[in-house]
Amino acid sequence: MNSPLLSKSKSFALEIIKVCNEIKSSKREGVLTNQLIRSGTSIGANIREAFYGHGRSDFIAKLQIALKECSESEYWLELLMESGYYSDSTILEHCIEMKKLLIASLNTAKKNVK
Repeated sequence: MNSPLLSKSKSFALEIIKVCNEIKSSKREGVLTNQLIRSGTSIGANIREAFYGHGRSDFIAKLQIALKECSESEYWLELLMESGYYSDSTILEHCIEMKKLLIASLNTAKKNVK
């Protein structure tokens, strides 16, 4: 299956893992990064589940969970940056891009429900 949602969410998860490992090893911060790893990798897992869901409503429900996890990831990234643990805003931009893609996909899926 070739979907921008699937590929971008997997790339984002891998990026999250790298960033968290970097912060853990250089700054010895574990609480925020553990939360970020959970939410950041959960996005792709829920998107993948959505593609194998039981009908349109299950697909939409899984994408909504992915969107919530994406929003949570955005929060943890903001905290890490504003507290000085991490300074490269590229990953936050990728998170926001992922959120916009999820919102657009959800809007499309909801329009097609009849």
